[in-house]
Amino acid sequence: MNVRRRLIPAALASALGLGALTACSSDSAASGNTDKFDVVASFYPMAFLAEQIGGDHANVTSLTEPGQEPHDLEISTKQRAQLEEADAALYLKGLQPAVDEAVGQTGIKTKIDAASLTHLEDHGTGGHTHEGEEGHAEEEGHAEEEEHARDPHVWLDPVKYAEIAQGVGKAFEKADPDHAADYKKSTEALVKKLNGLNGDFENGLKNTKSKVFFTNHAAFGYLAERYGLTQEAISGIDPESEPSGARVRELQQEAKADGVTTVFYETLVSDKTAKTLARDANLKTDVLDPLEGITDKSRGDDYFQVMESNLKALQAALGAK
Repeated sequence: MNVRRRLIPAALASALGLGALTACSSDSAASGNTDKFDVVASFYPMAFLAEQIGGDHANVTSLTEPGQEPHDLEISTKQRAQLEEADAALYLKGLQPAVDEAVGQTGIKTKIDAASLTHLEDHGTGGHTHEGEEGHAEEEGHAEEEEHARDPHVWLDPVKYAEIAQGVGKAFEKADPDHAADYKKSTEALVKKLNGLNGDFENGLKNTKSKVFFTNHAAFGYLAERYGLTQEAISGIDPESEPSGARVRELQQEAKADGVTTVFYETLVSDKTAKTLARDANLKTDVLDPLEGITDKSRGDDYFQVMESNLKALQAALGAK
């Protein structure tokens, strides 16, 4: 299915300020224009990269509050002003249309689009194209819709995330040449850790009883593709879209055919649909975190800890040997 993004709903976060992510972005520095390299990141995976690469030289703030569903973000007047004052904006085009628009309208000198640093694909709802969907998509496809159909969840593939990290590092070096050597060193260290994480996933998912897993929404297409798995999502790329009755029945049948044991849900959106499917198909439920934000419900304090938790959850669900 050629999934298209829904329009962002009316102002959800107009009153939100730009929250500090870690100690490197204190309340007093959050407005940008500090003596550090001020980076405004669109949401957690981008902010994590900026913090890891920028280190002590960067003041990193995030447009998306912890616990806020990033797809729903709207940009406040205050946040637009903070973008104008920043030295760099780091975002992922196609994930948050409100951010894309705001960044495009600002005069900020360094605009780093993570989507341009790797290759994005159209994963639809999962590993298979469902009957009748491909032709329907071709009939209705428009240039803008095709762009939105690209799966933005590249950070869940450690290899692609490493590619993005390398591009971000080079952009930081160019934008803040006084600290280029440190950015280069930090980037190399981060890429090394991501390569190690990739190795953990490769080894951990090499021998499993099943290769199919069910998710609440289609966030894990890149991860599935990287490690030879098949993601089947109840919803599409949009985490709040409602599945059809036919889709639910199809998943119930596939669960029996492919030995699926678990329906995964996530922390930032409702688990109602996932739990309903699990109950009707006599399956277990568990959390597979798309890492769009870190909250007190997250199984880990940062990207690497949560990804290791995701690996363990997949191993349990797929019957890793």
